[in-house]
Amino acid sequence: MRCLLLSLFLGVGLIQAAPPPNIVFMMADDLGWADVAFHGGNAPTPHLDKLAKESLELTQHYVAPVCSPTRTGLMTGRFWSRFGITAPHSGRALPWDTVTLPRALKSMGYETCLVGKWHLGSKPEWGPSKFGFDHSYGSLGGGVGPYDHHYKKGEFTQTWHRNGELIEEKGHVTDLLAQEAVKWVEGRGDKPFFLYVPFTAVHLPVKEPEPWLAKVPASITGDVARHYTASIMHMDDAVGQIIDTLEKTGKRQQTLIIFTSDNGGSRSENNDRKYPADDYPSGTITSNNDPLRGIKGDLYEGGIRVPTLANWPETLSPGKFESPAHISDWMPTLCALAGYQDKADLKWDGLNLWPALTGQPLEERLLYWAGPNFRAKAVRLGAWKLIVSNQKGNPDGKAELFDLSQDPNEMTDLVIQQPAKVTELRSRLAEIEKADRDSVVKP
Repeated sequence: MRCLLLSLFLGVGLIQAAPPPNIVFMMADDLGWADVAFHGGNAPTPHLDKLAKESLELTQHYVAPVCSPTRTGLMTGRFWSRFGITAPHSGRALPWDTVTLPRALKSMGYETCLVGKWHLGSKPEWGPSKFGFDHSYGSLGGGVGPYDHHYKKGEFTQTWHRNGELIEEKGHVTDLLAQEAVKWVEGRGDKPFFLYVPFTAVHLPVKEPEPWLAKVPASITGDVARHYTASIMHMDDAVGQIIDTLEKTGKRQQTLIIFTSDNGGSRSENNDRKYPADDYPSGTITSNNDPLRGIKGDLYEGGIRVPTLANWPETLSPGKFESPAHISDWMPTLCALAGYQDKADLKWDGLNLWPALTGQPLEERLLYWAGPNFRAKAVRLGAWKLIVSNQKGNPDGKAELFDLSQDPNEMTDLVIQQPAKVTELRSRLAEIEKADRDSVVKP
């Protein structure tokens, strides 16, 4: 009944029948499609498996092919290309007056907290507190060394902070983030809250403590593979700790939990020499995006389609949500749940998914991606997906066309067989990309 009344409120404007939920949004870093056991992965993920059984799984949930763009989409409800953010970004990503997700929720009485990786501005003066978070802790920059908490060598190496003050701490990054998130939830009162937990796991460099390595199945061999698996298991445990805390504090029933990843799994060298040395195991990261084609950085499904769960006890029915969803949809959706109505046009590219998540049909719409440094772009309309890559000597770029209803793993390029569809989608791409860079940070 609560689900029905809430859906009616959000869909047609009836009086709200239930208070706005607490929101816990957890985001893994570089987690591949099949890195989790509920997608056939060989790393035990018991807490995520249990959450998956109790959740609505979004089976076609899309993000950007790399980190900062996905975070831009979540924070703004817009395609990251509107801000010119298409690659990992250490500068300030958003204009100062951007109505971000935490700012919108704060205006509705929410307490807001980020625990983890920000990567939308790597100096304290560009940090989360400047864009709507009451409390923030973790990495201002990108993925960090698990023990030294340092980002890549250079201007932004020192990145670990609490509320904008750079600090030094001891401990493994996953443990520190779990402890901070748990402590923050334990301190909440009656106000609704938004807790955003962007983990640094399983981003390179991975280096796990012996107790976690000892739990890795013996069938998994190789130094990097074992550390990578342990990193997944360690993060899974952190997810479990946060959920357990919601249970113990009596907040679980009033909390919407989202779990996702910022992009597909990586196959990069773990011992990346751009990071300060800390005896990291050398070798290729062993992420698993099977059966999807591609990896982090690609616009193929393996780069942009990620494991995603939505859970709200007695409100969201467990099952599968098969329609395409996009990271930019979460701001409109969560704002609707909070009762937020924008006073100005926020130019959202995403839409409020809540009616569809609770059973109403989702209209066909165009989804859009700009890849790293705009070298490739893609659109999806219905089952049809077009990827256009820059190509020397070809001003129109190389096009690839896939029918995802028949070929979800993108094995057969239909450009030759479907010229009319290519023309149609090229035209739609040309139209939607016109708004790119309309909100870039001004010097």
